[in-house]
Amino acid sequence: MKRDLDRLMQERGLDAAIVWGTVKGNSTMSYIVNGAKLSHVMVVKKRGQDPILFCGTMEREEAEESGLPVVDTSKYNYRKIMEDAGGDRLKAAVAYYKTILSEVGVTGKVAFYGLGGIGRNWLLLRALDDAIPEITITGEFDDDIFLTARRTKEPEEIERIKAVGRKTCEVVQHVIDYLKSHRLDGDALVRSDGSPVTVGDCKAEIRLELAKRMLIEEVDTIFAIGRDAGIPHSRGNDADPIEAGKTIVFDIFPQEQGGGYFFDMTRTFVVGKASPEILEAYRQLEECFDTVSAKLEAGAKAAQYQTQICDCFEKQGHETIRTNPQVTNGYVHSLGHGIGLDVHENPRLSDFPGIDDTLEPGSVFTFEPGLYYPDKGYGMRIEDVYVVTESNEVVNLTNFPRDLVVKI
Repeated sequence: MKRDLDRLMQERGLDAAIVWGTVKGNSTMSYIVNGAKLSHVMVVKKRGQDPILFCGTMEREEAEESGLPVVDTSKYNYRKIMEDAGGDRLKAAVAYYKTILSEVGVTGKVAFYGLGGIGRNWLLLRALDDAIPEITITGEFDDDIFLTARRTKEPEEIERIKAVGRKTCEVVQHVIDYLKSHRLDGDALVRSDGSPVTVGDCKAEIRLELAKRMLIEEVDTIFAIGRDAGIPHSRGNDADPIEAGKTIVFDIFPQEQGGGYFFDMTRTFVVGKASPEILEAYRQLEECFDTVSAKLEAGAKAAQYQTQICDCFEKQGHETIRTNPQVTNGYVHSLGHGIGLDVHENPRLSDFPGIDDTLEPGSVFTFEPGLYYPDKGYGMRIEDVYVVTESNEVVNLTNFPRDLVVKI
C-alpha cells in the first residue's frame, strides 16, 4: 500500500524516488498521482515527505485532482534553457532536471521509475548522474518499491476493482444472452437470415457493452473457439463461426477508462451440447478448481497452490507444466496473478525460483486453472478474482455461474 513507500525506501537505502513519463499506460505514474487525468508529468518523492507533482501550465487544474502539491514547470523557462544549451536537447534536459532536483533539495541515492525510450533514458540518466555530484542515480530491476507497495490494495482500490468486476459480469451475461438470441442450423449458430454468427460478431458485442460501462480493452479480449481455445492466449479468429459442441474460452480483462483498475475473469462455454469427453474434462477442471481454491488462506505462500493444482491434475492423468516445461496438452501455465492498475501484478501464484509471494490482507489475485488439448480441438479455463480481507478472509469477487453448456 502507499503507506509502505517510506518504509520500502528506507529498507532499500533510497533517499528519493522520481517517476516520469506519460500517465496513460504508465501504471506507476497513475498510482503515484492517484489516478489524475494527466498527460506527461514528473513526480519527486523524497523519503519521509509527500510527493511533489511537476506539470505544465495547461494541466495545472487537472494536476490538483491528484491531491499532491503541484509545481507549474513554466517557471523554469525551458525555452531559455534550450537557448543556453545551443539547441542541444540532452544538454538542456540535464540542465532542466538539475534545476528542479536542486530546488527540491534532492540528494543521496535516487531511483527513477516510469516510462520513456530505453536508449533516451539511459543517456539522460548517465548525464544527470555526472552533472549532479550530490546524487547517485540507481534503479531497481525486479519488484521495485511501487510494485511492492501495490502488492496489497487500500480499501478504496478494492472497491474500484469490485465495481469493474460487477460490470464485467454484466458484459459476460450479455454475450451469453446474445448467443441464446440466435438459432442453430445443424451445428452452426445463425441469424434469422441464415448467416453465421462469428467470433468477430461476439467481440463487437463485447466492445460495445464495455464502452457502455466506461470500460476499455487494453488488448484484445480472448474469445477463442475449438482448437484456438486450446491455446491459452489465442485471441480467437474473427472469421471463425460459432459452432455447436466446440469449447469457447472467454477471457475478459477490462480496465477503467483513463488507465484505472482492471478485472479479469474467464468462463468456458459450449453452445448446444457438449461431448462426453469435454463434459468429463470440465468436471475434472471444476473438481481441481474447487479442491484447491477451498484451501486459499491469508498468510500462505502463493506458490503452494500451483503445486496443489499440478498434484490434482496429475492424479487425473493430465500432464502439467511441472512435469514438462514444454507441455502443450494438459495444464500448461501458472495458476494466477495479482491484479490492479496492471492486469498482471503481484502476488504471483507460480512456483518459479525467486518467487516468494504470500497472500496478505489487501492481496487481490486471480485463480485460473485450465486444461488445453489443441490436438483434440478444445481447451477450457475457469478464472475468478479473490481478495484477502483485513479480517484475513479470502473472498471470491467473481459473482458469476460456471455453467458450461449454453442451451439454444
